[in-house]
Amino acid sequence: MEQDMKQIIINLETPEIHSLEKTGEKDAIAKASKESVLLQIINGKAQLKYSGGDSNAFALIIDGKSLAYALDDDVKHIFLELAVGCASVICCRSSPKQKALVTRLVKSGNGKTTLAIGDGANDVGMLQEADIGVGISGVEGMQAVMSSDIAIAQFRYLERLLLVHGHWCYRRISTMVCYFFYKNITFGFTLFLYEAYTTFSATPAYNDWFLSLYNVFFSSLPVIALGVFDQDVSARYCLKFPLLYQEGVQNVLFSWRRILGWMFNGFYSAVIIFFLCKSSLEPQAFNHQGKTPGREILGGTMYTCIVWVVNLQMALAISYFTLIQHIVIWGSIIVWYLFITFYGELPAMISTGAYRVFVEALAPSLSYWVVTLFVVVSTLLPYFVYSAVQMRFFPMYHGMIQWLRYEGQCNDPEYCDMVRQRSIRPTTVGFTARLEAKRRSVRRSESI
Repeated sequence: MEQDMKQIIINLETPEIHSLEKTGEKDAIAKASKESVLLQIINGKAQLKYSGGDSNAFALIIDGKSLAYALDDDVKHIFLELAVGCASVICCRSSPKQKALVTRLVKSGNGKTTLAIGDGANDVGMLQEADIGVGISGVEGMQAVMSSDIAIAQFRYLERLLLVHGHWCYRRISTMVCYFFYKNITFGFTLFLYEAYTTFSATPAYNDWFLSLYNVFFSSLPVIALGVFDQDVSARYCLKFPLLYQEGVQNVLFSWRRILGWMFNGFYSAVIIFFLCKSSLEPQAFNHQGKTPGREILGGTMYTCIVWVVNLQMALAISYFTLIQHIVIWGSIIVWYLFITFYGELPAMISTGAYRVFVEALAPSLSYWVVTLFVVVSTLLPYFVYSAVQMRFFPMYHGMIQWLRYEGQCNDPEYCDMVRQRSIRPTTVGFTARLEAKRRSVRRSESI
């Protein structure tokens, strides 16, 4: 709340209410109090309406006695409209139950994600009612901390919790979930295409061990590394550009458009892998003895391409590489090659009738390595081009900050102010072109 805000005060400190309180008629007092609160709410909405839509200039202040009537079923929705229209809302001298009811009203009536922060036992109901409860461990005991989702030691840590870790966690989780859709669709749709190609003969494209270990070893560790370590923007820039937090508030990175985009990415990746592998292996002999590739050769080649593609796709999606992420991504690919190298030597696998496809058939063949390289590059090229075009001409807010850091303009107040004033929605004009135009205008004004 700022000093120059216009205050909308709702209370029951009126002569009419005081005179009724002296009579002691509870029903008359309750009726008159409710009518007074409703009238004050309506008058507050009228002030917002006549202010020309400048809701940032108003602060709503309501005491606990008036709040009891404002939370009635026939009044609470009008009260919520007034509260949402104000920049700040202060509920003073409210009971623990009223705190929880206000939180429930905002969560159910506005459809937004709610966060509550408290440090005492009287805040427990509010913390439990909110989507996210943050407890402060202080002199009032540990009841709030024990009932919260996240605990901090001081209130000033809330800024870093939201702006830094909040943005990081939102981006990590949204990318991780979308990547799970992508990698499983890429793997599963190749099975469907193979079955359709063989007129649904029920012959699997991959061995049972390939099916079992895909999500266990070959594609699970990189996405876990992404969900733990990835940082698109450093902590210093998250605090410098707090509007970046709005990407999570507006759900920019986990919208249906983004989810369907990743699913489409999985579909066309599966189509490219299957048809390129099939077309590349079909018309030629696979080794010097003139043998044509069979089901095991095609399945092994496709599986190798899928492992490469999904792991390198994750490498393209990662914004901040650490040593652990390098080890996990490349380790998953190396594990795959070690697995198929010693595949036929494992007693449990020999009993399935499989042989060492990689050592005896795939590794000695030059076409296997050429096909793998060609398929992987062809599959990842569309996503790489899309990411490059989006970053260059349609950057999102975090992309703008990355451009500023890349060009060394993070300390230039002109550029920083320009980025702070931008919407977090995707833009329609090249960001670098706008920066260059801004640079020319600044130089022109200086020369004049």
